[in-house]
Amino acid sequence: MGWKATMGGVKVVGGGGGGADKLRCPSVAAVARSRMRPWVLRATTTVLLWTCVMQLTAVGERWGPRVLKGWPSCRTAPEAASAALAATRLPMPVPVVEKAPLPPKRIYGNNGYLMVSCNGGLNQMRAAICDMVVIARYLNVTLIVPELDKTSFWNDPSEFQDIFDVEHFITSLRDEVRILRELPPRVKRRVELGMFHSMPPISWSDISYYRNKILPLIRKHKVLHLNRTDARLANNGLPLEVQKLRCRVNFSSLKFTSEIEELGRRVIRLLRQNGPFLVLHLRYEMDMLAFSGCTEGCTREEADELTRMRYAYPWWKEKVINSYAKRKDGLCPLTPEEIALVLRALDIDRSMQIYIAAGEIFGGKRRMAALTSAYPNVVRTKLCTCTFDGITGIITLQSADLFFHFADVRKETLLEPSDLMFFQNHSSQMAALDYLVSLESDIFVPTYDGNMAKVVEGHRRFMGFKKTILLDRKLIVELVDQYNSGSMLWDEFSSLIKSVHANRMGAASKRTVIHDKPKEEGYFYANPQECLRDPNLLRTS
Repeated sequence: MGWKATMGGVKVVGGGGGGADKLRCPSVAAVARSRMRPWVLRATTTVLLWTCVMQLTAVGERWGPRVLKGWPSCRTAPEAASAALAATRLPMPVPVVEKAPLPPKRIYGNNGYLMVSCNGGLNQMRAAICDMVVIARYLNVTLIVPELDKTSFWNDPSEFQDIFDVEHFITSLRDEVRILRELPPRVKRRVELGMFHSMPPISWSDISYYRNKILPLIRKHKVLHLNRTDARLANNGLPLEVQKLRCRVNFSSLKFTSEIEELGRRVIRLLRQNGPFLVLHLRYEMDMLAFSGCTEGCTREEADELTRMRYAYPWWKEKVINSYAKRKDGLCPLTPEEIALVLRALDIDRSMQIYIAAGEIFGGKRRMAALTSAYPNVVRTKLCTCTFDGITGIITLQSADLFFHFADVRKETLLEPSDLMFFQNHSSQMAALDYLVSLESDIFVPTYDGNMAKVVEGHRRFMGFKKTILLDRKLIVELVDQYNSGSMLWDEFSSLIKSVHANRMGAASKRTVIHDKPKEEGYFYANPQECLRDPNLLRTS
């Protein structure tokens, strides 16, 4: 039976059981399948491409094509916005930190091995290490990494590598001298058997002494041990290349360890956040007063305690000291009370941060009262035990304010005690921290011309003649006494202090040379004029 129907103007003819209908149906299905294949292919390709896009985007900015940066992403809106913004910028180059090339090794015939045991505090040892490098270089010997003093008053067990970057020390000088961490095994056995020579060299000697007297001993014994190193090389009359090598060791090769350097940067950053700062090298610790015999402002009990300490240390030769006469000659460190008057007279702003680079101040809060009253922002990094109403404990920094003041506690701190734990019983490491802060200060004021004062002064000259106030202690004592007695008014006192120190600010000058009196002439490390950048600025002082 056949039939006809019209749907939407299209005629469909159907017939019951007709062969033509059986043939027509398969052809329609085939056509449908052939039309679906391109759509399936397109859909599959789209999925694959989108997967690739997401993978490339996930790889990140370095490897993904820049055009993809503006495409939609499944990340959150802020992340997508950041990615779109980054797409408009030029890609940042990845920094490549390359180590500085090592200088070529200097090849020379080795005349033997030089061992040295430094004596004194950190900065006395620092200068001595520079001298020993120079001596080893010009004697063509192998230097063993110097041993630091562990037996002096400070009783610091630190090794060289605990304070200085020993690897940098060795490699940075390889074009001048061979330096080893320790003796070779064969030579070490000889030393253990006592087959070496030990002696202190003569103070303030020139290179000819070491060539004519010391070198023959090294050749004879193969190993020479110098058991004292302070001031063993002259200040003046040395070849220019000798002086320049001293500077190179001091300013380039003697870097502190990365831990000390990082902590130093942190302290400096904390200080800088609060404005300019002055470093006061306040040499008013117990050992300095006992050694010098200076007791100005001390009670009778304190003076007796200082005397007992002086007699307890046999290497402090001078025992009977007239404190009054010594102070009048300007040979005593200024007291906290005296330096407070001087800073005020020099118009140092009351709001200036005063960083104390020193150990425990003898007399504590009582002696610091005048200074902290004049300058409330007195700060330091020392870790100490303090007493609060009879209860002893460690200062802990709890407040967001980074400073404690002497008005509240005996010492202030810029850091948590945990930051300074590895400095405990390591005074040389703490001195290294103070050294770094002193170099970077806006003003450096030493109250006594000890080793740190001198070495920092010279380093600051090398850094561009940074302001260092070199105090005339003899005149200051005279003026302070007149002012305190009421015979001089403040305006006159202040005017005289300013005029006296107008040309004592660490500017360029020539070292004084006093033949046959090396202790009284200009100290090389306080004024290394041969190494300063502007020799034409030198003036006769």
